[in-house]
Formats: sequence, structure tokens, C-alpha cells
Amino acid sequence: MELFKLGSKIFKYDTFNDFVHEFKIESTDLIITNQFIYDPIIKESDAKCNVIFQERYGNGEPSDEMINSILNEAKTYDFKRIIAIGGGTVIDIAKILVLKDIVDVKDAFERKVPLIKCKTLIAVPTTCGTGTEVTNISIAEIKSKKTKMGLAVPELFPDAAVLIPEFLRNLPYKFYMYSSIDALIHATESYLSPKANTYTKLYAVKAIETILDIYINMKKFGEEYRFERLEDVLVASNCAGIAFSNTGVGAVHALSYPIGGKYHVPHGLSNYLFFTEIFKLYAKKNPSGTIKELNRILSGILDCDTFEVYDKLEKLLGKLLQKERLSSYGMKEREVEEFAKSVIANQQRLLANNYVPLSDKEIENIYRILL
Repeated sequence: MELFKLGSKIFKYDTFNDFVHEFKIESTDLIITNQFIYDPIIKESDAKCNVIFQERYGNGEPSDEMINSILNEAKTYDFKRIIAIGGGTVIDIAKILVLKDIVDVKDAFERKVPLIKCKTLIAVPTTCGTGTEVTNISIAEIKSKKTKMGLAVPELFPDAAVLIPEFLRNLPYKFYMYSSIDALIHATESYLSPKANTYTKLYAVKAIETILDIYINMKKFGEEYRFERLEDVLVASNCAGIAFSNTGVGAVHALSYPIGGKYHVPHGLSNYLFFTEIFKLYAKKNPSGTIKELNRILSGILDCDTFEVYDKLEKLLGKLLQKERLSSYGMKEREVEEFAKSVIANQQRLLANNYVPLSDKEIENIYRILL
């Protein structure tokens, strides 16, 4: 029985140029990134190779249409390695670009075509949440299905994950919070997964402790405090990614996908909307299982009793990033049943990782409570 796998080698550099020199970035490489990342750091570096700018093919998170367009541009270049420098969108797109003979990415997500890796992938995260630099998962909105789908196969593991804290200096506060909350949810969902074990819990707990310590100090000293802990939060996000790449994530992600896909709510924010409500339901349904361990860890960090950890966590997060009702993002009452059915139909890969099973009615009720 395999307990743990780390599919990517992990590197850290103080500057982007240090990475360029050690990895010998040259003309046979292809970078995919964003203009706002390229201009302040990459443009003046010694990296001289072709570049694809993701935003030229659409804004927001990846869709099958966006990836197909980028795939067509990538086919015009002769390259051996693809270097993804960006957040989850950029890295998730790059994971599909390393697959051989993909014509329509929808076929890849639906597993209708062979998935064969033919390029080397180097992932450089510029946010502190997705953990995608060390996972075998790519997420995209499938337009025809009006929801997000995930593809999880070994071929999608980046060959190298490269941590460069200087990229986080230009990350706006709102996106820092979206991504770091996403990392916190990765770690907590991983801890409760039926696939969790001693090894994955070590990484999950490290991520939880680090992120919450940063949040507590941000509440005390202000949002600028985050700049003192850029390497810490990047490593925490990486640890959370390592944890959930082995265990998967569950209902928080599953329920967030329909609203994220239809109303283009950023991924970390859409997860945040469901986080504590789902964990409260978990604790109610099975208070004596693994969640008892997690609540003990959280109570120690948050300095509260175990029965109030999710209320205390909600207050802490709310001080740093306000969230609204689902209806504020566009969701309608008539969509409650539709979204619940979409989750059941399309997100079994994630629901299999729930701490406890959730019924159709319980999923509908969560949407109604948060609406």
C-alpha cells in the first residue's frame, strides 16, 4: 500500500535570475506567464526564450476554450521545456500543454484520449495558495457543462517546482488572501480525507500552523505584516499542495465549482464561502473522528475551546477578508437544486475525499444556508 508520493523536485531561489542561470533557460524553452508578472521581473532577466501571455486568450480562470487557443499558439514553437510562471491558472494550463497530440482539451478532461507526457514542465508559483506546482491536478471550466472539472493523472506532475519569494511582493492583498485561504483549505481538507496518513498530516499541520500564525499577526500588526513572511507562506502553500496531492480535497472544493464556474468567482474566494459551514456539518455528523484531532490543533492555535474553533476561525478570516452571501455573487434560489445535482454528477472525484458522506439534501441545504 503506497502511503506517500512527492512527484516533483522542489527548488528555492532568492531571485528569478538565480533560477535562470542554474536551470540554464535558453531559446529551446517556452515560458507561459502574464504580462504583469513578466514586465517587472522576467523582462529584464537573462531568460531569452519565447513567451506566451495567458491573458491574451481571456481573463479569469482557465476554460477549455482558453486552453485550446493557447495550445494552438504553443504548437507554433519548437521547445523542449515549458516554464509556467504564474498562479493556478497559468500552471494548470501548462500542465495540459505537456501532453502529446491534444486537439481539444475537453477530451483530455473527459479521459477520451490517451494522456502521454512529451515535454518537461517547470512550475514557478507567483501566488501562495494553489499548491499546483507539486500536484498532478489541472482544473478548468468546461463551458458546455457550465462547471469546472479536474484532471488528476501522474503525467501532470511538474518535473520541478521552483519557489521564488520575490514574485509575491507584487501580489495584491486581495489575491494574497484568496490564495492563502485556498492553501489553508487544502491543508484542512487533506487532514480530514479518508486517504490521509501520518506523512500527509505532517505537511498539512505545518501549513495550517504557518498560515494561521501569519493571519493572527496580520490582524495584530496590519496587512503589511505579510511582507515579512513571504517565504513562509510560499512554503506553507507548497506543504499544503504536497499533502492534498496525496489525499485529495473534498466537499469545500466540490460545492465551490458550480458557482465559481458560472459566476466566475475566484477559486480561493469561492472555497472560502463554503469552508467553515461544511466543517461545522462534518463536526456535527461525526464529532469523535479525525475532526476531533483537527479541532484540537486549531483550538491551540486560535486559543479557544474546541467547540468554538470554526466560529473563531470565521471571525479571524472575516477581519482579513470580507465575504458575502452566495446571492451577492449572482446565485439564485432556483439554482440550489441545479448546483447540487451538478456537484453529484461531476465532482465524485472530490466527494470521495469527504470526511463523512454528504447526501443530496445536505448539499442543497448548505447552498440554501449560504444563499
